[in-house]
Amino acid sequence: MGLLASLFRRRRLPSKMGYQDAREALESRNREVKRELAAREDAPPETLYYLACDDDRDVRQCVAANPSTPIHADELLQTDADDDVRVELARKLGRLLPDMDDAERLNLRERVLRLIERLAADEVPRVRAMLAEEIKSCPLIPRRLALRLARDTEIAVSAPILQYSPLLSDEDLVELIATARVEGAIEAMARRAHLSPAVSEAVVATLDIAAIGQLLANDNAQIREDTLQQVIAQAADIESWHQPLAMRPGLSLRAMKRISSFVSRSLLETLANRHGLDDETRDLLKARLQERLEGPAKEEAPVGPLAAIAKAYEEGRLGDEQVMEAATLQQRDAVALALSSLSGAPLERVDAVLKSKSGRAVTALCWHAGLSMRTALQVERHIALVEKGHLLLPRAGTDFPLDEEEMRWHLDYFDIEA
Repeated sequence: MGLLASLFRRRRLPSKMGYQDAREALESRNREVKRELAAREDAPPETLYYLACDDDRDVRQCVAANPSTPIHADELLQTDADDDVRVELARKLGRLLPDMDDAERLNLRERVLRLIERLAADEVPRVRAMLAEEIKSCPLIPRRLALRLARDTEIAVSAPILQYSPLLSDEDLVELIATARVEGAIEAMARRAHLSPAVSEAVVATLDIAAIGQLLANDNAQIREDTLQQVIAQAADIESWHQPLAMRPGLSLRAMKRISSFVSRSLLETLANRHGLDDETRDLLKARLQERLEGPAKEEAPVGPLAAIAKAYEEGRLGDEQVMEAATLQQRDAVALALSSLSGAPLERVDAVLKSKSGRAVTALCWHAGLSMRTALQVERHIALVEKGHLLLPRAGTDFPLDEEEMRWHLDYFDIEA
């Protein structure tokens, strides 16, 4: 006993600790010894359970971080009044789950998952953020939990899941992009290791400059040629896109020619070198740069937005692509003309719908015009200027959220027959 007391005064525990050692350490009432005991993975489960109720916050924090702590003690700590204790518990549980063997999963997994779900609902953001960071790549958590964290209102919580979780499908990502309310959420999705063409298209449709920049810099993001052309059409005045555009792998010759019309000389060299262009193509791009430096060549006057819409309608090719591009460029008159042409509604009634700032009415009009819900969302955002909290969002990322009867009712309100 005298030897143990001496050890405790020096704040040390035996290298090999038995049940009696743990009991005597508790009876010593030495705070440092209790903290050391709470962190020991060879401490008896009963001791750790007892220490989970200790008055010392640091002791409980050590118990929360200890992988040997029994599950019933973890269940106590999940309701601990101290945030730091719950943060440590979230860190530990997130790391333990992927490493459990089959026997442990059979006996404990359901209880651990229940604890994780409760921590995912913790009122303190940094508890949820710690949990999200630890389970971001884990395929063993329920999909509903991944979606819950992905929709969290704190970017520190949602970003790890949005960027890394293997449980989010393309359909989930498209819907999350369309309904994003937190700054930085779309950027996180644009950084995912692999992005399908559909998800890339959804990112571009948001007109989020930072997110599109991340998308362009993501070599593993698959971007269709027509989607890339939409980006290039808007890129001349957005300098942050120039370098990632020039560095994109697999650029078509058409894309390179368009990019060469606005990037700097140094980026033009990068473009030529990265894509291994032959001398003839390289000389062509350099000639374009020289033309820009010397002044614009005489060209035919560009076709204005209204004329472009009218021409597309006459040629039978007016549709989602043209209307979405005009909407994202905030060409209000062009969008109004397109909606009037496609729906057959008088221009003044189309104008009244757009002025109403009603997401439901705008959506109904786009439906009547034969356009997609994703196009309707861009018209809501950029033309009708519907307030963010009143935007009508796609169902499942792409579907109209209203039934036909309700959409006809909204059109009838503006004397538009459908």
